[in-house]
Amino acid sequence: MKNQLKNLFIAAILFISGAAVAAVEQGKDYKLIPPQPTSTKKIEVLEFFFYGCSHCFHLHPHISTWEKTMPKDVELVYVPTIFRDSWEPMARTFYALESLGQQHQLHDALYKAWNVDNDVLGDEAKILDFVAPHGVDRAKFSAAYNSFSMQSKVTRAKQMIRSYGITGTPTLIVDGKYLITGLQPEETIRVLNEVIAMARKEHPAATAESKPKEQAKH
Repeated sequence: MKNQLKNLFIAAILFISGAAVAAVEQGKDYKLIPPQPTSTKKIEVLEFFFYGCSHCFHLHPHISTWEKTMPKDVELVYVPTIFRDSWEPMARTFYALESLGQQHQLHDALYKAWNVDNDVLGDEAKILDFVAPHGVDRAKFSAAYNSFSMQSKVTRAKQMIRSYGITGTPTLIVDGKYLITGLQPEETIRVLNEVIAMARKEHPAATAESKPKEQAKH
């Protein structure tokens, strides 16, 4: 009797463990899209986001934590999403701060402004009043926000949205062909890690880079 109970207990543990690490499913956890060229030799992870998106806001702390410990053969790239003209000022803000090297500095603050403080940063004047107290030079920011190169960045972001078939935020694209969206934050990170492992098997350059370097022989 004791042995039977012991076996049942072990079987239950194995079942629960197996369910906890169940493989991701195409069509449920992610979907394949027509492959697009990536901008790095590493495994590229794109996050299409909008600061005013509540789902992006809830995923943000999970992505931030994951980014700090992500594998060395992975590169995370944020893509500000522009579904309508009113979203373009935030895309310009992102790229302007990026060009000034202050994007990471204000990333959390911009999410909080939209989703906690209900501060709609919809034009340059409001944005300037917001970024300046956070240590951003108003003149330099305004110059970057209105620069000639800014339009090409905005145009590129719009092209990527069309190329990848982005219909909502947040959406993650892994290695140019795996699309992840519509999951709870914890599930998003779990699926992201699994999909990266899948992409690694098809990505010789990244696989080689992820392996520990051999010590030089003397």
